[in-house]
Amino acid sequence: MADIWVLRLGHRPERDKRISTHVALTARAFGAKGIIVSTKDEGLEESVKDVADRFGGEFTISTGVSWRPYLRDFKQRGRIAHLTMYGMPVDEVSKDVPLDKDLLIVVGAEKVPPEVYQAADFNICVGNQPHSEVAALAILLDRLTQGSWVGKEFKGGTIKVLPCERGKHVINPTE
Repeated sequence: MADIWVLRLGHRPERDKRISTHVALTARAFGAKGIIVSTKDEGLEESVKDVADRFGGEFTISTGVSWRPYLRDFKQRGRIAHLTMYGMPVDEVSKDVPLDKDLLIVVGAEKVPPEVYQAADFNICVGNQPHSEVAALAILLDRLTQGSWVGKEFKGGTIKVLPCERGKHVINPTE
């Protein structure tokens, strides 16, 4: 399986800090290789890197990336899926998204320019009602990876959470 990347388009640091962090953490937990954010935000980078350091795994974040050239360059090596309320239903399309090449999932924070819809190989919706882009990303990644993220072991890190019926069971695997 090729790598899956997420492009967060239109991040507004003062308004979207928390939701963009959740987009990044969802991408990481559900199997993406990394996230690219169109707006420079060192605080977002630090938060996501801190989680990856503490919980392990290889996940990258780059902010302040000019999205037009990035999208154009990515199109040369892989495919592009755009999450939008106006796309085709996720259950109809996700099974047709080939993963033999890298995949970039575009997640907008504000109105997405028409050129993104045109550049995308797949415009995918998770329902046609207003909802969270975090939820949409999680559902799409779950479908694309066929749930392989469940129970995935992340190498490294200083914290590991173990399942338990009640309470919290956290260990430090480096001790």
